[in-house]
Amino acid sequence: MAQQSTPVRTARLGRAPGPEPTAVSGVVLLLPSGEEVSERRPSPMMANAAVRGLGRRLARAGRADGLATHVVHYRYRGWNGSEAHLARDAAWAADEVVRRYGDVSVCLAGVGMGGRAALHAGGHEAVNSVVALAPWLPEEDVAAPPEPVKQLAGRRVLVVHGTHDERTDPELSFRLAARAKKANRDVCRFEVHADGHGLRQYREEVLALAEDFVMGALFGRPLSRPVEDALAAPPPLGLRMPLASGFGRSLRR
Repeated sequence: MAQQSTPVRTARLGRAPGPEPTAVSGVVLLLPSGEEVSERRPSPMMANAAVRGLGRRLARAGRADGLATHVVHYRYRGWNGSEAHLARDAAWAADEVVRRYGDVSVCLAGVGMGGRAALHAGGHEAVNSVVALAPWLPEEDVAAPPEPVKQLAGRRVLVVHGTHDERTDPELSFRLAARAKKANRDVCRFEVHADGHGLRQYREEVLALAEDFVMGALFGRPLSRPVEDALAAPPPLGLRMPLASGFGRSLRR
């Protein structure tokens, strides 16, 4: 009896929420969270829940500018050590955007482990900006190389982290942002006081912040004053910027 070969797993782009613009001039790739180690297939419903709301918000905000948003469906649920499967799938997705839409600017926006994937894949030539919400980062180990940051040069980078995150230490994202800031002034980080890993307590403020940053990075819209200040401020001020309660109700100056 002939032995059946195991089908090769492939990543794919999910359908954009709502109608896609006639002419696409910018793309946000939404990167769900994952697990540290797992070769199981991701559960689309569970993995996409945290990024779906962000995708809908960005799609509404940027449709007139030609924004398309897609959730990246990974091949594997886990990062899986040096395989870095989620980061590789994020880079594949950026390639796929270029194939589909041509020379457009791409923002990688990830949550949790997807935030780590966005940071790793940020060096792709089509990427001009990265959003990492509560990024999962490994504990620092003197025997292991530090998380890379050189690939972020020339990109605008936003990191958002709750100060009460018990799943991934917010100090790890602060230290990564501080290293990245040395080579790239366009890095900022906001702290969400007393919020946890899911950033649920100030969800509306976090979504408004992400919208403000992405619309500015992809389409040149004026940034809100807090984001401008965070990008311009020297460390540590611009990397410990508090996200004000009610942010987004009056975004512009």
